Amino acid sequence: MAVRKFRIRVNGVEYDVEAEEIGTEPLSVQPSAPRISTTPPIVAPEPPRSAPVIMHDGETVIEAPLPGAVLDVKVQEGQRVDVGQVLIILEAMKMENEVTAPVSGKIKSLRVQKGSAVDANEVLVIIEPA
Repeated sequence: MAVRKFRIRVNGVEYDVEAEEIGTEPLSVQPSAPRISTTPPIVAPEPPRSAPVIMHDGETVIEAPLPGAVLDVKVQEGQRVDVGQVLIILEAMKMENEVTAPVSGKIKSLRVQKGSAVDANEVLVIIEPA
């Protein structure tokens, strides 16, 4: 019968094993010494939190995704915005978070200003269809 080699990872530790495929005979497994990887594990970055969006009578209401401080306001009332355009930059837990426009339209109402503190789910911007 053919001996097949396998690499098995258990709790982050890799093992090289050989196994013989058999019908009714017992399986022979010979573990080798543990192989410890010298490369650090790849950790996927946390996806950015998007601001909660509420649609109301055709308008888009954008809320703060988390509590923080308004570092910068990139738009003004009456300004036309496109999908993905940065509207506001929030600082939370020493990290900058961009709040972007989920729709194209015109800024109907800007509810915050630079330097203000916001709570999670507080209304930041209202966008009306243009």
